[in-house]
Amino acid sequence: MSDWTREPQYQRCIELRDTEGQARLGLMTNQGWHDDPRRLAFTLSRYKFVAKMLSGRQSVLEVGCADAFGTRIVQQEVDSLTAIDFDPVFVADVRSRMDEHWPFACLAHDILDGPVEGPFDAAYALDVLEHIQPEDEGRFMRHIVQSLTPHGVLILGTPSLESQAYASEPSREGHVNCKSQPAFRELMERRFHTVFLFSMNDEVVHTGFAPMAQYLLGIGCSRRES
Repeated sequence: MSDWTREPQYQRCIELRDTEGQARLGLMTNQGWHDDPRRLAFTLSRYKFVAKMLSGRQSVLEVGCADAFGTRIVQQEVDSLTAIDFDPVFVADVRSRMDEHWPFACLAHDILDGPVEGPFDAAYALDVLEHIQPEDEGRFMRHIVQSLTPHGVLILGTPSLESQAYASEPSREGHVNCKSQPAFRELMERRFHTVFLFSMNDEVVHTGFAPMAQYLLGIGCSRRES
């Protein structure tokens, strides 16, 4: 088979393969691509939302990055990014796939143990809150907020409580703290004076009827003092 593409603009595909190699999926992304390929589209669309909301921020913290496959989407819009996860297995996977053209700090750290040295002018946590026991959610929020500058912004994303009737069994096993939108708002308003809420169905973000949302997104601004 020829190594020359019939349309010359695609020859860069071959050049990258030969000079940089082909990118690998992360551990969690690989599992999703194997078991439920559509889920990758939904996950990356959440990162796209975060990237656009945080565009221009100087220093950003990702809490609960898992394999950090979508992190690069946020990197495109911010100056620097630090990602943390409490599981060293995923942190090791992220580091093993680190691209020299897209470097970021990736640390093993449990946010329940304390804040992250920064400070950061923005933070986000996608698909993390639902894994935090209700009795621990106060610490979770407090330590993230303590990692922020006084005018820092936080974006949280979590499956809705209503969506759990349709969730897979493996998902439900780990989802110990899903919320309806009113409870989600109340949680964020404990730590921020201003909270903007969005609903999400598949890859579509909207402001429609929250009980029909599969996923909830919240942006907290103007933090309250701890």
